[in-house]
Amino acid sequence: MSQRRARLPLHTQVLIGLVLGAIAGLIGSVALEPKLLKEIGDNYAKPIGNIFIYGIFMVVVPLLFSALALGIAELGDVRKVGRIGVRALLMTVLLSGIAVLLGLAAVNIFNPADQLTTEQKSQLVASYGNQEEAAKRIEAAQAAKADDPPLFGFIPRNPVKEAGRALEGGLLPLMFFSLVFGIALSMIEGEKALPMKQFLEGLFAVSLKMIDLAMKLAPIGVFALIFFAASQLGADLLKALGLYVVLVVGVLAIHLFVVYSLAIKFIAKRNPREFFAQMRTVMLTAFATSSSNATLPAALRAAEEDLGLPRRISSFVLTVGATANQNGTALFEGIAIIFLSSMFGVTLDLTQQFTVMLLAIVAGIGTAGVPGGSLPLIGLILTRFGVPAEAIGLIMGVDRICDMSRTVLNVTGDMTIAACVTAMEPKEPGDVAPADD
Repeated sequence: MSQRRARLPLHTQVLIGLVLGAIAGLIGSVALEPKLLKEIGDNYAKPIGNIFIYGIFMVVVPLLFSALALGIAELGDVRKVGRIGVRALLMTVLLSGIAVLLGLAAVNIFNPADQLTTEQKSQLVASYGNQEEAAKRIEAAQAAKADDPPLFGFIPRNPVKEAGRALEGGLLPLMFFSLVFGIALSMIEGEKALPMKQFLEGLFAVSLKMIDLAMKLAPIGVFALIFFAASQLGADLLKALGLYVVLVVGVLAIHLFVVYSLAIKFIAKRNPREFFAQMRTVMLTAFATSSSNATLPAALRAAEEDLGLPRRISSFVLTVGATANQNGTALFEGIAIIFLSSMFGVTLDLTQQFTVMLLAIVAGIGTAGVPGGSLPLIGLILTRFGVPAEAIGLIMGVDRICDMSRTVLNVTGDMTIAACVTAMEPKEPGDVAPADD
């Protein structure tokens, strides 16, 4: 029993795996012959790391479909709650759009991937595949486009086929189908919709459990992946990762204390300093748990008891927002996608970055409100731009601090939207929350 109590949390184990992998990689790059080092990386480190990565990606399609469909089905209740739902949805899209734009602007100006030289980026690309594999991917993508291509690039003729090639370019059509499916689900009678919602909830829960099982391999997987990269790129990789963390946390802080403060002051008509003070317990809970879902009970209580928000507004906005409003996640995804693309020598033009922005906003709806829930979707989006999905292994070791920080932004964003909608809505007699619940 004492061993169980002394067991380190998973995120601590992952961080240790990152540090040990980096140290081993740096030592190996100096002490071992290049041929032997390459043999160890190709035959041991890379396969072990890929077992962990593939364990996550094999569940991406059911996770994405169930999460997006359920998220949109919940947003579909907009028809039932009228102005409250419409205003909450508009505020969600507005704040998410600003978040992603802020993240994209920051990573374009201060791109941590610039720490690597062109030669190092080419080396990284080569280490994750060879020219023959790249040619096969291009050939497969071209064959997919010639075979029942999605209308306008995103309306699928056969969603099952697009799901089968989601990792090779079928992401957008699959997301479109999931969105339409969720909208249709929200529009049918409750009794008829209930079995499908229960099925999707079960599929979502199973998908999360499969990711949870795969994450048990994370310490070893991260050690292998970071060893593999660090043995080839050296200290420059670690420097780039450190700057990446600083950039993510810094931009999240700007969105929290600048953008949210402006919305609270001018739309919600409240004092931002008092607002943040009143929900400090909720923010600390979000930081500690890295889970919007786990923070929801504390947020609902604080909304009524500390902020005095009407229950009819806060219960809807906060409950739906725990899944559908992921401002911090959308911002983080924008930065992570640009950073990892640049690490692999892929420069995204404005059109592609606009696509990233839209995908990040929509993916925020389908991101699980649990620790690390956004990483599989980032890998899926990366494949759309020719970057190997395995690239997410480079940031997994440092993701915990980013995850904790973006969860604070997600939860605070829900409360900010609830306060803004409250200010827009006419008051009703029962709006004053009781002092004690």
